[in-house]
Amino acid sequence: MTAQTPVVRTRFAPSPTGYLHLGGARTALFSWAFARRFGGTFILRIEDTDLERSTPEAVQAIIDGMQWLGLHHDEGPFYQMKRMDRYREVIAQMLEQGTAYYCYSSPEEVEAMRERQRAAGEKPRYDGTWRPEPGKTLPAIPEGRKPVVRFKNPLDGDVSWNDVVKGTITISNRELDDLVIARPDGTPTYNFCVVVDDWDMKITHVIRGDDHVNNTPRQINILKALGGVLPEYGHVPMILGADGEKLSKRHGAVSVMDYPAQGFLPEAMLNYLARLGWSHGDEEIFSMEQFCGWFDLDHLSKSPAQFNPEKLAWLNNHYIKLADNARLADLARPLLEKDGAVFDHAPDLPAVIGLLKERANTINELATAALMFYRQPAPEAALVEQHITDAIKPALADFAARCATVEWTKEAIAPMIKEVLAAHKLKMPQLAMPLRLIVAGQLQTPAIDVVLQLFGRATVEQRLKNYL
Repeated sequence: MTAQTPVVRTRFAPSPTGYLHLGGARTALFSWAFARRFGGTFILRIEDTDLERSTPEAVQAIIDGMQWLGLHHDEGPFYQMKRMDRYREVIAQMLEQGTAYYCYSSPEEVEAMRERQRAAGEKPRYDGTWRPEPGKTLPAIPEGRKPVVRFKNPLDGDVSWNDVVKGTITISNRELDDLVIARPDGTPTYNFCVVVDDWDMKITHVIRGDDHVNNTPRQINILKALGGVLPEYGHVPMILGADGEKLSKRHGAVSVMDYPAQGFLPEAMLNYLARLGWSHGDEEIFSMEQFCGWFDLDHLSKSPAQFNPEKLAWLNNHYIKLADNARLADLARPLLEKDGAVFDHAPDLPAVIGLLKERANTINELATAALMFYRQPAPEAALVEQHITDAIKPALADFAARCATVEWTKEAIAPMIKEVLAAHKLKMPQLAMPLRLIVAGQLQTPAIDVVLQLFGRATVEQRLKNYL
């Protein structure tokens, strides 16, 4: 980027035919970060011209996913279906200028010409029957047949661009036929709408998946015909599953909005996506502010990235440990309520979260771990029989008696437990295990002194009384 470079304008332009998938979210992140790096503008555009497959629910899923990730757009969302008048205006201009023409070949005729080309070992393409050329006589217009509009693609030369990810890509114009830019009912086609949108919105950098590479030479030729300034193109390789196959539902969640439901934090997802196909030295963990300060197109990988759920879980654990306890409690509370948690006369949820979050990879794990504080304990009978024996009850009774007078802090409870152990010649597990079963209903908890403190004196005394 130099002082002469125009202000950066990027766009994320999903088709609302399904959820916002991880590949789309990563493309959006890269486009957003590049605009942020250079003080530019990030535009959200909904490419909804596929009327059969586009749905309002999919539009909402895309917007929800962007909001959850915090990838806020500066302009938009723009909807292609609301720009039909503009597309028709441009098509009319192209017909008048001779860069587009009416084609009356039926779909059956086009398929027949392609079959003849395949049989001759040629690449199947439209043969230019209705393409106007100097001295050429066009066929008679079939009665009652509505034409498509085709772009008059150059016949000779090459289309070449310096892809910021893949390097120089060159395609011969002889490989491209005259693309349909408007259907018989007048509705414009995808590749044409994209060009007009990028032109009108003054897009300077197009960062998108490499499944769009084949569209790029066609779009460049149309944009040149319109007299537009070409943006820089960067085509990012796809994300693969751990098995090297294209990411799909069999690899787990592929919709971005599956991840908050599974207990992931947006900052973890952003950090993870940023490292899928981009790097800054050996940096693994960084904020979005750091990412935007570092992000450039030179360090985008040419190779497909592999999705690693374990790495994402590790990052999520890191961000859970950093997160504010009250925020985590707000996220965990609905999950606890769903499992029947009762919060009246129960420990402070943010305090419980603070105790448990070190070991949790997701909010869901955190809520499951916290549930012991918000339900009546119901230990398995076999465990009760094994751990709460007649031999241990005198020590439990001694512990219960001391509970009445000890200061109810971790610092006071810990030495009191040691005094009981010494008085009854016990090892820590012999007392801690029964206490865990009685108070929490399970054998696995954090340190027993902290757990007892959080439950509170009254609850601990009442639950001991039930067994003594």
